[in-house]
Amino acid sequence: MRIGLYPGTFDPITHGHIDIIRRASVLVDRLVIGVAINRDKGPLFSLEERVAMIEAECVSLSEQTGTEIVAHPFENLLIDCAHDVGAQLIIRGLRAVADFEYEFQMVGMNRALDDSVETVFLMAEARHQAIASKLVKEIARLGGDVSKFVTPPVRRALQERFSG
Repeated sequence: MRIGLYPGTFDPITHGHIDIIRRASVLVDRLVIGVAINRDKGPLFSLEERVAMIEAECVSLSEQTGTEIVAHPFENLLIDCAHDVGAQLIIRGLRAVADFEYEFQMVGMNRALDDSVETVFLMAEARHQAIASKLVKEIARLGGDVSKFVTPPVRRALQERFSG
């Protein structure tokens, strides 16, 4: 069984993330969405809320592709998370050239830790390349329309979070 790990904070999950999940799911039999517990980033949504959003968004994707898609919180090294879930592949999304330098360094470090785990990069579709969770949160905080960037349930969650 080929298992892939797609890590991130997913705060919140966006159309760009969903695009990468959809495309990655055809490469593996099981896709684990590694939800990073990154206390330094100070996420808007709790770990439980982010996992619930991912699970809700991935039900239909899993049915469409026939790939098992599960959310898995982690707080350890990415390579250790890959070992924990049995992943042979780490899947990373690239939005722009600016992402590449950081990702290139990460691949080098992960390969030094365990060269048996491959990293696969998927470019976001052109219409999703500008989407970043940080910018989506800022637009929502300032009362802007984020419906082009997130699904209706995520949009409602952002509105609820910023309405109080």
